[in-house]
Amino acid sequence: MVDVPHLPERSRIVHQHLSDAGVDAEIRVLPDSARTAAEAASAVGCEVAAIANSLVFLADGVPVLVMTSGGHRADLDVLARSIGVAEVVMAPASVVREATGQAIGGVAPVGHPAPLRTFVDADLQRFDVIWAAAGHPHTVMPLTFDELRRLTDGQVIAVV
Repeated sequence: MVDVPHLPERSRIVHQHLSDAGVDAEIRVLPDSARTAAEAASAVGCEVAAIANSLVFLADGVPVLVMTSGGHRADLDVLARSIGVAEVVMAPASVVREATGQAIGGVAPVGHPAPLRTFVDADLQRFDVIWAAAGHPHTVMPLTFDELRRLTDGQVIAVV
């Protein structure tokens, strides 16, 4: 594992995943929590819509990761149609932790115990740089849309 002692343990796992994928994104440790898109945007100085929220949903009972723009809330009916399932509901915190190894508010798009089927909000394409959590509520990382899609093998969909 790459030695980055200043990072929380879960963020070190994310850093290793980025390194293994050839993505050179600096994980930033924030002095305050960035559990919400508004907090993250304020901390890094970008618009809220450029925050890539990592949300875990149950799609017909199976956990999936949806990277949504912080500029809006995912419409569960649109999301279900976009991913081809009958029902989508928010996953409880216990399922999020089990599926990602990370706590709500710090879920990164990568670094999970096993890959999750991932969907990426098409609205994030309009930004040169998007910001995602990096495994801990106090860490964030900049990525391009293409890096996010490639890292997650995410399918680009509409969420609203």
